[in-house]
Amino acid sequence: MASPLFFLLLLQSFLVSTSASSTTSLLNQTETLLKWRASLDSQSQSFSSWVGDNPCNWVGIACDRLGSVTNISLSNFGLKGTLDNLNFMAFPNLIHFDLGKNSLYGAIPSDIVNLSKLTFFSLSANNFSGNIPKDIGRLSSLAVLALAMNQLSGSLPVSVGNLSNCQHIWLYSNKLSGSIPSEIGRLSSVIDLHLGGNSLTGTIPASIGNFSNLKYLYLSTNQLSGSIPSEIGRLSSLNVLTLHENQLSGSIPSEIGRLSSLNFLDLHHNQLSGSIPPELGMIRNLNTLDFSRNSLTGMIPKAMGNLSHLGFLYLYTNELSGSIPREIGMIQSLFHLELLENNLIGVIPTSIGNLTNLTILNLGDNKLSGPIPASIGNLTRLTLLQLRNNSLSGPIPVEMNNLTVLESLQLNDNQLTGRVPDNVCLGGSLKYLAVRGNHLTGPIPRSLRNCTSLYRARLEENQLEENISEAFGIYPSLDFIDLSDNKLYGELSPNWGLCQNLTSLMISNNKLEGPIPPIKAFLLAPFDALKNNKGLCGNAIGLLHCVSEECQLQDIFAIWGYDGKILYENILEATEQFNSNYCIGLRGYGNIYKAALTTGRGFAMKKLNPSDDNQSINLRAFESEIHALAERRHHNIVKLYGFCSNAEYSFLIYEFVERWSLRTILSNPEEAAELDWDKRLNIAEGLVSALSYMRHDCPSPIIHCEISSNNVLLDLDYEAHV
Repeated sequence: MASPLFFLLLLQSFLVSTSASSTTSLLNQTETLLKWRASLDSQSQSFSSWVGDNPCNWVGIACDRLGSVTNISLSNFGLKGTLDNLNFMAFPNLIHFDLGKNSLYGAIPSDIVNLSKLTFFSLSANNFSGNIPKDIGRLSSLAVLALAMNQLSGSLPVSVGNLSNCQHIWLYSNKLSGSIPSEIGRLSSVIDLHLGGNSLTGTIPASIGNFSNLKYLYLSTNQLSGSIPSEIGRLSSLNVLTLHENQLSGSIPSEIGRLSSLNFLDLHHNQLSGSIPPELGMIRNLNTLDFSRNSLTGMIPKAMGNLSHLGFLYLYTNELSGSIPREIGMIQSLFHLELLENNLIGVIPTSIGNLTNLTILNLGDNKLSGPIPASIGNLTRLTLLQLRNNSLSGPIPVEMNNLTVLESLQLNDNQLTGRVPDNVCLGGSLKYLAVRGNHLTGPIPRSLRNCTSLYRARLEENQLEENISEAFGIYPSLDFIDLSDNKLYGELSPNWGLCQNLTSLMISNNKLEGPIPPIKAFLLAPFDALKNNKGLCGNAIGLLHCVSEECQLQDIFAIWGYDGKILYENILEATEQFNSNYCIGLRGYGNIYKAALTTGRGFAMKKLNPSDDNQSINLRAFESEIHALAERRHHNIVKLYGFCSNAEYSFLIYEFVERWSLRTILSNPEEAAELDWDKRLNIAEGLVSALSYMRHDCPSPIIHCEISSNNVLLDLDYEAHV
């Protein structure tokens, strides 16, 4: 029998050897971590606490009682570099490894699979690329695998099925491809499986039904095809199921109705067909149901009225038919109800007024008929009401005046009659109003007069009748408004001049008159936007200049053909009876003269050259030019200010364009050198704009037969004027 002394010596020897081994291991770990730190980009090497020879005292590092590193947690540490110089063999006792939310890149080292004690492994939110190590399944102790939001590619390793203790697998937002291996069904402990945002193909394996503990299944935004396996109905613990944005086809399995714990179901943007299974009505805890953007047919099941906790129902952009079931009014928890873009018929059920929590109601682009139910006035929390493009008829119920928090009201393209609700903007929230294409009459709603929140408004193609000068106020946010094809009359209020954010408008086919506001939206409006009114005027395409008696006395160059004695004598005096000293060129049937009147303003005169041979031809050309330019106003067309015709002289009065013709400039080497590429492009664009206007946009289209460098005039900014 050995003596006590022997055991004492043996114990001492063991302690010495263990201490030596620990010291060697600690030194190895210290050197490994410092070597890796040195390999990172310089801006990453700000580990102020990483000094000394004991990493157990460093920030982000933890050790067991024997001094072996068990935890490396450097999430959101500003790291940039690779893991190539991190020797994982130096950390046999590592349990927790988290480098998430950094800027690390490169491949995931394959020797990481040797960390048999690892329970938490996260490299999420970095820039890692390449494949997931094929032997990842050797991490048998792993509880969390988080490699999401990287650039990982290749297929999902079959060995993932060996992670029998793993509860959370987050591989979303990568570039993974290939099919989901059936071996994944062996993940008996998994609670959260997130593979969304990849390029996975093939079918969803039936083995997925083995996940008895699964609560969250995310397979969305991939390229999965085939049908949804009926085995999915065995996931009795499932809370969230998202399969949206794939290429899934076939019908929705009725077995989904067995998912009694389901809270969130999203299948939108697939190729699913067939009818909605009424068994869905058994999922009493469901909060969100999204089947939008598929090819579903048939009727909306009445059983959906049993979903008493449903807050969000999206069935839009399908091929659903039949009427909206009145049972939908039983889902009083609904916040959003969107059934647009289907083939729904019949009336809007009055029971919809029971949904008093609704903030969004969208039934547009269907075939609904009948009146808008007065009960919609109960939905006082609505911010969006869209009933557009149906066959709704009758008046808009006055109860809609109760909807004071509306931001968007779209009733356009129906057969509605009567008036637009007066209080449509009483709450001051309305941004979008569209009632176009109905048979609405009466005035503009009173509350629109001070609706400063208004951004876009479409009231065209109705029979609205009101003095427009009294109908509108100040709209600092207004971007677009269309009032065309109504019976509006009167002058535009000066307040329109304050709509500095207005980019587009249409007011054609009314009875409007008077000057347009001097803002871009009016001045640059196309002819079709302003045409067919009683007497609009101003400096815009297709409009005459605004002229009054007082204006004619101050500026005698009025387009109304003023040829009074004073003007005539001033021009003869300024040109010395059209002396050749003032002649600056020849154009068509006449000479061009430059004159400066006593007012200091410079003008160009085109005087008809008398010729016995061509007298009648030249006179017709003279008259044609007057008629053509009197009706046209365009930035790139020379303005005609007036004309004079008597037995002695006939001439036209134009604005003077300072640099004269393009030909004159091109003929002068010094001036031609000033025409860089930008100026030439600007000249070409101006010329095209003028010709396009003459051909397509002006009241009576004309063809200019003499376009040449002689007829293209340039101002001081090198803008072209035809």
